Amino acid sequence: MIGSFPHHDPVPLCTRLLETLDIPAWPQLPRRSFLENMYVQYSARLPGIQLDMTNEKVFFDTRHDLAAALESFYEHVLADDLDYFALPEDRAAGFYAFIKQAAEQRLPAVKGHITGPFSLGLTVTDQDLRASLYHPELADTIVQNAAFGARWQVRALKQVAEEVLIFVDEPYMASFGSAYINLSQAEVAAMLAEVFAAIHQAGGQAGVHCCGNTDWPVLLNTQVDVLNLDALSYLEGLTLYPHALNAFLERGGRVAWGMVPNNDMIFNINADQLNDKLAAGFNLVSDRAANQQVSISPAALRRGGLLTPACGLGSADEATAEAVLDLLGQMN
Repeated sequence: MIGSFPHHDPVPLCTRLLETLDIPAWPQLPRRSFLENMYVQYSARLPGIQLDMTNEKVFFDTRHDLAAALESFYEHVLADDLDYFALPEDRAAGFYAFIKQAAEQRLPAVKGHITGPFSLGLTVTDQDLRASLYHPELADTIVQNAAFGARWQVRALKQVAEEVLIFVDEPYMASFGSAYINLSQAEVAAMLAEVFAAIHQAGGQAGVHCCGNTDWPVLLNTQVDVLNLDALSYLEGLTLYPHALNAFLERGGRVAWGMVPNNDMIFNINADQLNDKLAAGFNLVSDRAANQQVSISPAALRRGGLLTPACGLGSADEATAEAVLDLLGQMN
């Protein structure tokens, strides 16, 4: 799963996920509380962060001197204090319910997730609506916060599973390259590389999720282990980058194909149709790669691949989310 669900009670949902998925994932529950919004959930330790619970807004307050807050933050970074970056229980009910249930059985693999620095830093602004990633004093804290939070999560999930996969959720990558983003490919890649390296350092595998089209080589050329995309809508975009995709696959990279709809379409399609659509997509990638003298077989695209919904389910209703789980389990 990508992460978010419309449910309020994490306990029966975690039971369902543990019973249904080959790689169970803990659920984010944004409708349970604004504290479980994907940008709020991981921001508790960031210097200058402010929450407006009444209006459901999160922002950085840079009107005051942040020196003391920055100093405290970096003291924990320099001390390698992973516990400081733990997910607060009131911001991650699904995580703690999942850990409690999964502890009753040693799992082969689990998936966690964390909001990536690129998306958080461009979505969460200061009080004047300036993206926090453009504040020099905040940009590195956003990256460090993601890296340490990911390491802590790997350590926690390793208590219940042999293998841990952490997806760095970067929905804002769909906007990379637009005139509104003043960051280079090298700058974005460096931020992500630091988070991926932290996941590897902790003994986990690193994935990245982008639910729209992007400049895929920015992600493929990093040391990410798993690329997750909305293959239902954007698989064709990969055909533009056969050299980067082939290099990624040849070094052992895997693709998590987001083929299951996360909306009402789920009620008008079946597993056979989705399997056929994915197979056609593999053939399309292979054929277009061959046109550029790159050999990528459909078998290579399938090998080691994962299946996921196209995106999260936080905006769906519970009936849709349950149908997504059912259909995902039927695909092959």
